[in-house]
Amino acid sequence: MNRTGDIYMNRIALAVKSALGIAMLVPPSLALAATAPDNGTLEEIVVTGYRKSVEQSLEAKRNSTEVVDVVTADDIGKMPDKNVADSLSRVPGVTVSSAGATEGGFDENDRVSMRGTNPSLTQTLIDGHSVAAGDWFVLDQTGTVGRSVSYTLLPSEIVSKVVVQKSSSAELVEGGVAGSIDIQTRKPLEDFSKPFTLEASAGAVYADLPSKTDPQFSALGAWKNDANNFGVMLQLFYEKRDLRRDGIEVLGYDTIAPGSPIATSNPDLSGVQYPHEQGAAFFTQTREREGGLVDFEFKPVDNDTLDLSAFSSKLTASNYNRNYLIWGTHFINNGFGQAPLPGYTVAGNTLTSATFAPVAGTDYGVYDQISRPDEVATANFVNLDNTWNATDKFTLFGQLGYSWGDGKTPNQNVSETSPGIGTGAGYQLNGIGSGPSFNLGTQNNTTPNPGGVPVAFGWIFGDQDIDVKDTETWAKLDGAFKIDNNAWQDLKFGVRYEKHDRTNKTAIGQGPTAAGQSPDAYPQDGFSNYPSNFNTFGANIPTGVWYWSPAQLAAYNSPANVNRDPVGRLDWNSLFEVYENDSAAFVQADFKGSNWAGNLGLRYVRTDESVVTYTAAGAAQPGAITTSAFGPFVPVNTKNTYNDVLPSANFKIDVAPDLVARFAAGETMTRADYSALGGFTSLSPPGAMAAPGEPQPHGSGSTGNPDLAPIRSTNFDAGLEWYFAKHSLLSATAFYMDLRNYVSYGTITKNYVTYSTVFNGESVPYDLTAPINAKGRVGGAEFAYQQAFTENLGVITNYTYADGKQTSEVPPGGDDRLVGTSKNTYNLQGYFENQHFSARVNYTYRSSFYSGLDRSTAFTQYNIGTLSASLGYTINQNFSITLDGQNLNNPTLKYYALNEDQPRAFYKNGSQYYLNFRYKL
Repeated sequence: MNRTGDIYMNRIALAVKSALGIAMLVPPSLALAATAPDNGTLEEIVVTGYRKSVEQSLEAKRNSTEVVDVVTADDIGKMPDKNVADSLSRVPGVTVSSAGATEGGFDENDRVSMRGTNPSLTQTLIDGHSVAAGDWFVLDQTGTVGRSVSYTLLPSEIVSKVVVQKSSSAELVEGGVAGSIDIQTRKPLEDFSKPFTLEASAGAVYADLPSKTDPQFSALGAWKNDANNFGVMLQLFYEKRDLRRDGIEVLGYDTIAPGSPIATSNPDLSGVQYPHEQGAAFFTQTREREGGLVDFEFKPVDNDTLDLSAFSSKLTASNYNRNYLIWGTHFINNGFGQAPLPGYTVAGNTLTSATFAPVAGTDYGVYDQISRPDEVATANFVNLDNTWNATDKFTLFGQLGYSWGDGKTPNQNVSETSPGIGTGAGYQLNGIGSGPSFNLGTQNNTTPNPGGVPVAFGWIFGDQDIDVKDTETWAKLDGAFKIDNNAWQDLKFGVRYEKHDRTNKTAIGQGPTAAGQSPDAYPQDGFSNYPSNFNTFGANIPTGVWYWSPAQLAAYNSPANVNRDPVGRLDWNSLFEVYENDSAAFVQADFKGSNWAGNLGLRYVRTDESVVTYTAAGAAQPGAITTSAFGPFVPVNTKNTYNDVLPSANFKIDVAPDLVARFAAGETMTRADYSALGGFTSLSPPGAMAAPGEPQPHGSGSTGNPDLAPIRSTNFDAGLEWYFAKHSLLSATAFYMDLRNYVSYGTITKNYVTYSTVFNGESVPYDLTAPINAKGRVGGAEFAYQQAFTENLGVITNYTYADGKQTSEVPPGGDDRLVGTSKNTYNLQGYFENQHFSARVNYTYRSSFYSGLDRSTAFTQYNIGTLSASLGYTINQNFSITLDGQNLNNPTLKYYALNEDQPRAFYKNGSQYYLNFRYKL
């Protein structure tokens, strides 16, 4: 963009920030004045918009027998937030994260979890059924592959309301240990009062860090006939966004081995950890989300309703990541490389600062440029519901559907070069107060040709042709008898079957040809540099780093320079296959008295699981596939069957007209993550065969674990809700989850038939690092307070405390944290709304939580707080305008490993502003 364009966009950003700032300062006196009629007569107040959604949400919560929270859309096609996950973050007990796994967060919330657990333990449904979906990021596709759904695929425009189910009941589809989130869409016969409805919106989003403005469009049309027995609804959406993320990353920690030369010469460094790599990471991306929802509703007779719905969402997420790194693991080499100069510092067990003298021929740096031009994630489904009121007392509900999704990385265009040969290096970690500083001595990082000599070639890597397929087919039939025998209201029962597959059967791990290893193959037509405002997070790091464009990298990764042979470069380490056939049956009795209600039920679930893992093998092993450059391997199929009996009970009593008490208990389950079940197996055989009569030495390695049992939990809830005024609530809920078969990491011993220079088909034991079943628990409490001070002005706040621990399989001195547990989460929101004007300001805070392992090192997100605001103006019954701001405080995402002396990453994504015009007919 030219200077004039930059000035123009900066003025827009300033105007937006000023308008949102005014929204934060609306005083109660102005709010009251805005609502006072000017003729002195009483007028009927019709509550619409956000206040109406608050009212409907409270009413649904109060009337439910189970422990639930509800988020209701403000209007047709308009949720309170641009992202459904943002709206859910306002719910007590719900936490959100802006990353799928350990790739670090972006500017949009992506995953949702509940009550101090990880996202895989929270189930996401759409209209009561599952949705298959892919992930756009390559490491989420084949690395840490969980069971959570990416909310970047689920536009808020399709939502009527979202029901957060915190306690279980037998009639609910199993799969959420902590709870379930059901996104409910609109139905043409039920949710529209007029025969014809049209709603359309057009707008733009401005992201201040990339300084780009992109379009956003959506449209909804609904029609039903005069007889109200046939209707159709169609929604379409298209949204584009540009992202930029500035970061400093520490890619794990290694250990200086006791007895190594460095440990011998510097005894105080024996067993001390040091950074694997540290880099200045510059990430840019363009996201385009497009798709739609169509729904046909038909009543052939008065007592029979058919509903056919179909949904499709495609997220194209082309991205480019550049990372200019100091290569500590290379020149320190676990203690077998170069020792630091005197003056280094150690804090705890971490080498926090060090300087290394120049040694000719030593690589001190590495620079990766990775362009992924066509990464895509999709989610699709087709579903048919049939509700038949056979008699006044008997109803049947049937559901049949199919869902499919993909996560694709067709290409990774890569350059790895080696700056800093013989230059020496140094670094200093600063905890999480500021980013880590590092340097490559006197290396010139602003050009690919320092001193007129091309920077040295490193390698060309990266998986291609990845297509992770996620599919599910389901069928269910539920029945309900009205009993009406005193307190016994009805009896519900049903059966359900689903087939779920998650597979990746292709991955080409590219490598350079001989020609590609020559600097003569480098792009020759110029380069760019990191932006001058790249955030250094208070550290002293290389700035102005050069880089080639995505188009240059694509040309460089030509067939002449890169080997992408699908046979010889088959990267079996990225392959997995998980097949599940699940069946369930339930029975549930519902009860109701004059001031109480409850249900009691039992759900039975059978899981038939087949997992194909890919395992390293000897070349002579029967069945071994020996054509891959990544070594011989064999696919191994493991089958297991699991049976679960899940009782549940819910009880609600109106202690007083405005005071509700709730109690719930139940068993829940979900199945282990796909990558935990299907991760590849890498084996290092022992160096010798045991002598006769002696125990065989064990080999080592790592593996997935196809024998992982489903995670199970016994859950308890108890709470009080005081509806002390209109649109107002004060509540407290205590919860406890006793987790069994929680998936952690440990060591398992398995025997493999081994072929090597030592073994010729013998069964050899291996001690393998693997996912294992363990035990854990989470206990805590949720507190909520919301109050409408006037018809127009109110506040909504909540706080959640969660204490989660792994209680078994924790090695002495090991990490007993549960993935996803933030001890403290809270939300503060103020809102104002009258007939024409609305304003909301929200602050959400989440304390630090453990995200899991990344490069065999803990990955922990530090405390994060985000500020958002929204302004709206209704011109008339047909036209309105809204302005939303996200990440207004420009938060820094910070990550560390086991403790704050070991930083892992610092990221800035900037703020985003959405201006939207809406039309309704």
